[in-house]
Amino acid sequence: MNQISTYIKSLDHEYRRQIIHAGLGFLILLFPFIDAKILVVVAFLIHIFFRYLPKSSMLYDIMADKTIRSRRIIESRGIIGAQDLSISIFILLLINAILEYTSFSYPLYIIAASVAIATFGDSAATIIRHKRQIKYNTLMAEDYPEKTYQGEIHKLYSIKSSSALLGVGIITGFLAGSWVVYWQGIDVSYNLVFFVAAIGAATGALIESIPSKVNDNFTVPLGAGMIMWLFSIFGYSVPPYQMAGAMIFSLVLGYLAYRAKIADVSAVLSATLIGVLIIVFTNVLWIFLLLTFFILGGASTKYKYRYKKSIGLAQAKGGIRNYDNVFSNSTAALVLAVAHGIYPQFGMFLTYAYLGTVATATGDTLASEIGTTSRIKPRMITTLKFVEPGIDGGVTPIGQFVAIIGPMTIGILAVLFGIVDNIPLAIFITTMGGFLGTNVDSLLGATLQRRGMLTNSGVNFVSTFLGALISGGLYMMIG
Repeated sequence: MNQISTYIKSLDHEYRRQIIHAGLGFLILLFPFIDAKILVVVAFLIHIFFRYLPKSSMLYDIMADKTIRSRRIIESRGIIGAQDLSISIFILLLINAILEYTSFSYPLYIIAASVAIATFGDSAATIIRHKRQIKYNTLMAEDYPEKTYQGEIHKLYSIKSSSALLGVGIITGFLAGSWVVYWQGIDVSYNLVFFVAAIGAATGALIESIPSKVNDNFTVPLGAGMIMWLFSIFGYSVPPYQMAGAMIFSLVLGYLAYRAKIADVSAVLSATLIGVLIIVFTNVLWIFLLLTFFILGGASTKYKYRYKKSIGLAQAKGGIRNYDNVFSNSTAALVLAVAHGIYPQFGMFLTYAYLGTVATATGDTLASEIGTTSRIKPRMITTLKFVEPGIDGGVTPIGQFVAIIGPMTIGILAVLFGIVDNIPLAIFITTMGGFLGTNVDSLLGATLQRRGMLTNSGVNFVSTFLGALISGGLYMMIG
């Protein structure tokens, strides 16, 4: 025991901290054997323990969040990570206990999986990036000392650390969930446990990669736990090998986008999560359609980028997309794909709605990126008066043209992929849905966005759903 203690003391501060952090994850071993109400009390007492732990204690010194400032290590804000982790576990267990008195339930195996993801997975990610983080913090302290004393040193995000959280999170989340299922004798398939663990780990990795003032020890378990709960309710699952294949395939595509400087880490993880769900609820060909949108969108962003930058209309950061871009343009596609898997009786309606939402996202991106390079001054869609380039709601002839070509491409590919077989109907409905959805986007930009009622992402979110509704409606009328 003394040898173990000596070894831990000899480790770097952050490594010691992460060993303790990961060690908290072993609390899930007690979950099947203790009443839910007692677990709530235990989680709360752990939170109180870390909140009021004496600063003079060895454990406080190990667990305290520290950072490098002006070439020396000082304490920052105390044991924030452990406190936030324990309170998030307390909230999840409290929900579980309360729902026992209702007709609903929040399965304990979901909570166990979320705790494993937030402890073992998050610790693995932190350890992977630790050395790079030290170098980064040191440079920041030297170059911007006034910022470091205001707590403005930011966490680094990388594909390696996020992949570590994803991989370790999936494995430990599955083992933790299976442990509870086995010992509680719950009638839940291990396929479902693996399915939700993979979704939870992908969600946790995504949340951890998004810069936020809220500690990820609070957001990761809550976010992963709620998403896993949602998908467990559907009762839909696929074999682990199929889920793993979909995960690897989506992650590789995201990594290629990252290497091509089309997406940042948060966009890669967003696309991975969305890609996995679309593949398992439909098939891989559906994700190829969405991938076509991202490829065309990335290419259109790079089109005449220097010119667009010279007139102040270029995408920031060289056109690199983040999670916000991915979700605002792909949420409707995700919802429709999941619905298609759960409600196969509405298959063709949902298929054409899916084509409409992808076509709208494609048409809008092409119209925005290529339309701004037009030598002809844009006109406001609501008044047809000339406006300056880049004004929300402004449209150009070339923008309208590509708003037809882009959606038409999606329709043609849908036929070639065998997703739909009626060629004229597919091309017409997809093109019309995408073109009208793109112009709805411009209309929302000219009205709600200019008045500050919607952001650009909000406009994209709404218009993609409306594009889906238009295409689905057209199918119902003429299909």
